[in-house]
Amino acid sequence: MSPGLEILAIVCGVLAVLLIVLLIYRSTLTMQEDDQLFLEESESHMAQAQTELLAKVSKINPVVKILGASCGLTFLVWLGLFVYQTLTAAPQ
Repeated sequence: MSPGLEILAIVCGVLAVLLIVLLIYRSTLTMQEDDQLFLEESESHMAQAQTELLAKVSKINPVVKILGASCGLTFLVWLGLFVYQTLTAAPQ
C-alpha cells in the first residue's frame, strides 16, 4: 500500500472515530429528552432543561451530517484509489 493510501486510511479512521463519539454523545442527550411534558408553573425548570437539551442537539446535528459525509467521501476516495492501484499494478 502506498503512503498516500495509508494517510487517507488514517484520515478516514479518525473521521469515523469522531463521528462515532458524536453519535454516542447525541444519543445520551436524547435519552434524557421527554416525548411529552405536562407542566405547571412549579415545574417550569423542566421546560427550560428540555429547551437547553434541544438546543444542544440542534447544534450537534449539522456537525454529525458533515462528519458522516466527509467520512463516507474519504472512504470512497480511498477505495477508488486502492482499486485503481491494484488493477494497474504489474503482476509479480
